[in-house]
Amino acid sequence: MSIRPPLLRPLPETYDGMCGSFRWDIPERLNMAAQVCDDWAARDPERVAIIDLTGARRETTYGALRRMADGLALDLAARGVQRGDRVGVLRSQDAWCAAAHVAIWKLGAVSIPLFKLFQRDALASRVGDAGARLVVTDPGGVDLLAPLEGVAALVPEAGGLPEGTFEAVETGPETPAVLIYTSGTTGSPKGALHGHRMLLGHLPGVEMSHDFLGQEGDCLWTPADWAWIGGLFDVMMPGLALGVPVVAARLAKFTPDECLRVLREGAVRNVFFPPTALRMLKAADCRLEGLRSVASGGEPLGAEMLDWGRRAFGVTINEFYGQTECNMVASSCAALFAPRPGCIGKPAPGFEIGVIDGQGQETEGEGDIAIRRGAGSMMLEYWNRPEETAAKFRGDWLVTGDRGMWDGGFLRFAGREDDVITSAGYRIGPAEIEDCLLTHQAVATVGVVGKPDALRTEIVKAYVVLKEGHAPGAALSRELQDYVKARLASYSYPREVDFLEALPMTVTGKVIRRELRARAAAEGAGS
Repeated sequence: MSIRPPLLRPLPETYDGMCGSFRWDIPERLNMAAQVCDDWAARDPERVAIIDLTGARRETTYGALRRMADGLALDLAARGVQRGDRVGVLRSQDAWCAAAHVAIWKLGAVSIPLFKLFQRDALASRVGDAGARLVVTDPGGVDLLAPLEGVAALVPEAGGLPEGTFEAVETGPETPAVLIYTSGTTGSPKGALHGHRMLLGHLPGVEMSHDFLGQEGDCLWTPADWAWIGGLFDVMMPGLALGVPVVAARLAKFTPDECLRVLREGAVRNVFFPPTALRMLKAADCRLEGLRSVASGGEPLGAEMLDWGRRAFGVTINEFYGQTECNMVASSCAALFAPRPGCIGKPAPGFEIGVIDGQGQETEGEGDIAIRRGAGSMMLEYWNRPEETAAKFRGDWLVTGDRGMWDGGFLRFAGREDDVITSAGYRIGPAEIEDCLLTHQAVATVGVVGKPDALRTEIVKAYVVLKEGHAPGAALSRELQDYVKARLASYSYPREVDFLEALPMTVTGKVIRRELRARAAAEGAGS
């Protein structure tokens, strides 16, 4: 058996000591199906793997998870699925979602996580780009897949799966295993192809973000869907690999009350909250007891959110950083060091992060955030896009598309490269302005972009969604402008403020600034 203990053990006393002693130990033979299922099923088959709180509480042990995955793998093999074939997984948080990925990896095939809220075009573009002919889904997903020609739907809980054992085929760390599509915040979604080392590459950052996940009594949950890298490889798969029970809860809509119910009924001690969920909990003035760790990633949090988190959760929120192409590369870890507001932690063990210039040389000031080749969680390539794969790299660095700088050993996020606002010669990151406005009592959420301006090149424009009980108007606009002036640089306040009912958001809860930029550009052209 190849059960691996948590990577960051024994527990380090300092961050430098942890990184100094860390070495990647990636075996020549590696299959994620063994990491998250088979090894545990052989060692401790009655250990709880997944706690499903959708409807009546159901617990799935590692032994049961393996039986589910083996039956599905036998069925897929009978349908002609072979090594290298791409197979979709269109399910929400549940045990069959986990079993489907495991079964596909056992065959040496490639799983494609798909989101249940995708409509026909979104599904067709991804399934078609991947060349998938089969999708594992649930009864509700059959109707979604029906319009797709040449694509078969397999519903495992419908019954009829063969019984028996299916041993995983031999694969290595570079063998393709997952084709996960980007959320499309900066263009059309691209398929990032990852090998079987992907999970191992995630573990150091995941463990850091939860103050050393894998301790006695830990139980993990996220409201983020398992179709996205944040739900699948920041929570579900690492939890299974570390022997930490993972809670599955299919929330039709995230609300503070539903969140509290899941945490209570699942006895959750470790949770990953996307920033949008944190803002909703803060707006509702929620207090959550019994948590050991709270992690967040996707957008940087400000000092106000961190302070609120300590009061509301009784723990310090650990921010982490990464992207679909190379994830969990940096994290805060309150067990080792205090966070620095506005920063997104320090490099995770095994990752070298650089802030580089256009020539690929590291710079002391602001530059492009990049990850050194060879990182465990780095993609193999963009699927069928060799030119875009090549463009993602600058010498030995994978360029994230984010701008940042070093701040006393912490990585400070300035914004997406496309998001940086150039105004009267100043380069302004929108994140800091958004963080400031979010501390105002009237603001529920906000997106800040540059609006074209003949005099200043661009001006700072804020699109604000208000909390209940607050009315938009010129007086409030001036109040928000003065609020930023008094707290940030005088040149970075929003010269225009518009109030919206809602902001354009990705399904992972990120503000789609390119849509706001397009809106601002249209406003500029109209005037």
